[in-house]
Amino acid sequence: MAQIKCQNISIGYDKKPVVKDLTFSVNAGDYLCVVGENGAGKSTLIKTILGLIPTVEGKIEFGDELTKKDIGYLPQQTVVQKDFPATVLEVVLSGFQNRMGWRPFYTKKEKLEAQENMCELKIDNLSKKCYRELSGGQQQRVLLARALCGTQKVLLLDEPVSGLDPLATKEMYNLIKNLNNDGITIIMISHDISSAMKYASHILFVNQTPFFGTKQEFKNSELGHKYTHFVGGCTNE
Repeated sequence: MAQIKCQNISIGYDKKPVVKDLTFSVNAGDYLCVVGENGAGKSTLIKTILGLIPTVEGKIEFGDELTKKDIGYLPQQTVVQKDFPATVLEVVLSGFQNRMGWRPFYTKKEKLEAQENMCELKIDNLSKKCYRELSGGQQQRVLLARALCGTQKVLLLDEPVSGLDPLATKEMYNLIKNLNNDGITIIMISHDISSAMKYASHILFVNQTPFFGTKQEFKNSELGHKYTHFVGGCTNE
């Protein structure tokens, strides 16, 4: 059963569509990479799924007992976020706020879950450090741990390796793949088509005539041949 289903939706701002007639579905355990040119509407799609902006046409349906509150979100970092004056633990714990309602304090269970997420992402030794003093790769791990505090079902990741050096990029991709192997559904925006082809199970190419299919179907498509040739080929994994 699909966790997220989009059927002939149009997305954009102020009722002006950026992308029209977009159809795709995401099942539990999928790893969907959303690719396309700058300005094609990839981030707009993520914000629409999260309910931050409405669809221009059509609607997005949730299944498998999934709600918007069950979705963890790692947005693109801004300069202000990189300079945020809080400890790592405080940033990670803030991932629970969407579920807290009017409750002012974190529960013992939430604190334990935050600690477990930091351990899984190998940042538990940084819990008392100031977030703005961390490297770019460490900051992204912290934000990923924060997103995990909001879900055990679906993660939406908007350019999670942007600005990272090659080693930190590889480590981040491996962490995300491990989370997917543990059963968390991944929807990730990426400009790195070669890595998308390596890790993803499905590809959504956003443009005027969107493509959605498995990784193999994308490889075999005319668009896949054109795009992967343009970036110098892709992995056969």
